[in-house]
Amino acid sequence: MSFDRSLKIAPSILSADFANFGAECEAIEAQGADWVHVDVMDGHFVPNITFGPATCAAIRPHIKGVMDVHLMVAPVDPYIEAFAQAGADVITAHVEAGPHIHRTLQAIRSAGAKAGVALNPGTPAAAVEYLLDMVDLICVMTVNPGFGGQKFIHSQVEKVRQLRAMIGDRPVHIEIDGGVDPTTAPLVAKAGADVLVAGSAVFRGGSVSDPAPYGANIRAIREAAAGTYV
Repeated sequence: MSFDRSLKIAPSILSADFANFGAECEAIEAQGADWVHVDVMDGHFVPNITFGPATCAAIRPHIKGVMDVHLMVAPVDPYIEAFAQAGADVITAHVEAGPHIHRTLQAIRSAGAKAGVALNPGTPAAAVEYLLDMVDLICVMTVNPGFGGQKFIHSQVEKVRQLRAMIGDRPVHIEIDGGVDPTTAPLVAKAGADVLVAGSAVFRGGSVSDPAPYGANIRAIREAAAGTYV
């Protein structure tokens, strides 16, 4: 997985048909998805429970591109190796999920995955200032983590701008997770984000048997963002 700052759309399978995960992953990639985003929730760090390493291992053969695994769990360190073994290309941990995020990022890279760090809406950009040389991705939560379909928190756009300035020429992605649609995508793209996670905005109106709406939704987000992407 080489670094590329082109604009990427990463549909979240949290909004997919849970009974057809493999086919859904194939469908969104065929319809233009760049990455497949997997939201892992533990019912402790966030108020919801979703998937584990076994699910990631099961869908990995159905994903040709990047499997982007977002761990909304605490503690996170005990599970890193299992998700790496399940085939995660990117593993993202929350800066709020434990006392030693530096160690967590080291563990992710040691496991062979790209290292991501996520920031909740109430966490400032400065929280990752001393981590910039050991991360491959910074995920800005533009909703409170835990559930799909929430409204975009507009105050986070300024955080994206701050991160873009802090990163400089480092090969670090800025990912947006939460409330991304054709209306909000241009805001974060203009601020400097290059990976846009979208759940309901991608899967709305489509299905495995009728995947064309997935493609239309992905194109709508991409085209809206492309006009402002810096």
